[in-house]
Amino acid sequence: MFDEPGLIGSGGNSGFQGVNLVAQFGLSKIILIGFDMHDGGGLHWHADHPGSNPNSSRFARWRAQMDDAAETLARLGIEVVNASDVSALTAYKREPIERTLERWEL
Repeated sequence: MFDEPGLIGSGGNSGFQGVNLVAQFGLSKIILIGFDMHDGGGLHWHADHPGSNPNSSRFARWRAQMDDAAETLARLGIEVVNASDVSALTAYKREPIERTLERWEL
């Protein structure tokens, strides 16, 4: 959905939606922070929410949708850097946030 003006694709999670929204606003640089996309062998980052905690298949779907979006984002001229230390995403450049901010002169 990133390349359809006015439409925000769900991707099944708010992180995907946030990236999509930033792309819709026309920004050309995005740093992913906290995009772990796995449960680390336990609960999601928040406390237990009976019936609504993501499971491994949901994380797999989220990872696939985020990684699949990388090509579209690049084609749109949007540089995406993954600064999450323990992220399971594989399609984005990995770089510490400090290095990215320095490189972008921010």
